[in-house]
Amino acid sequence: MADTPTLSITSLGTGPKTIVFLHGLMGRGKNFTAIAKNLEQDFTILLIDLPNHGNSPWTESFDYNNMADSVAQAICAYHGEPAPVVDVVGHSMGGKVAMLLALRHPELVRKLVVLDIAPSVSTGNFTHLLGSLLKLPIEEFSTRAEAHRMLTPAVPDSSVRGFLLQNLIRTEEGFSWQPNLQMLFENLPKIMGWQNPNLSFNRPVLWIAGGRSLYVTSKDTPVMRSLFPRVQKVVFKNAGHWVHADQPEETVYALKKFLAQS
Repeated sequence: MADTPTLSITSLGTGPKTIVFLHGLMGRGKNFTAIAKNLEQDFTILLIDLPNHGNSPWTESFDYNNMADSVAQAICAYHGEPAPVVDVVGHSMGGKVAMLLALRHPELVRKLVVLDIAPSVSTGNFTHLLGSLLKLPIEEFSTRAEAHRMLTPAVPDSSVRGFLLQNLIRTEEGFSWQPNLQMLFENLPKIMGWQNPNLSFNRPVLWIAGGRSLYVTSKDTPVMRSLFPRVQKVVFKNAGHWVHADQPEETVYALKKFLAQS
């Protein structure tokens, strides 16, 4: 396994099975808290901050394989010996990490859930979003409201703006970005990209796509099936890219039903 950073984990629940949640770009493990609280009676839940996000360490470069190895190491370190078998749920960038985790470390993964991402090159407006964050003069801000006001013309959607600005933290020296924002911006082609591994994962996979999202298309299905022969695809017609935020009840229902199956 690669030399990997120690990742920050928030745990919920005390159930006999373990679910690992992996967030998307500019997110953090706790973004899945609302979903996790509906599952904590039956599962132990690990909300992981991926490298360069949340409370996890920064790295000098971006590499999906290293990220998957970091998650595998974090899961094993949390559980100790013997090596655990867990269920994994990943959204967007975290979905790509989750897929590679299952492909590279199949002995650790019982079932996989991929939320609105495909094993392909993704399209999105993150160049605009992260670029807009980098332009903010955060060293001049005295309140978070100033950041909201200044970002509004570039990011008028209040929910997207709030999601991005969760990453603005106050320190003794003033405001700073908790994620490794500059590195992530410079590596957006890698983050949005995908290098297909010559591997397959032969356990159950649930693939949930948002009906209003462009991150999963019909062209992705053959590649997905080649990597994950036992994949089941479900489309939430009224959801966009953040399917679990747009339709939380449907997401919880789908997770419970899928993960309860033997």
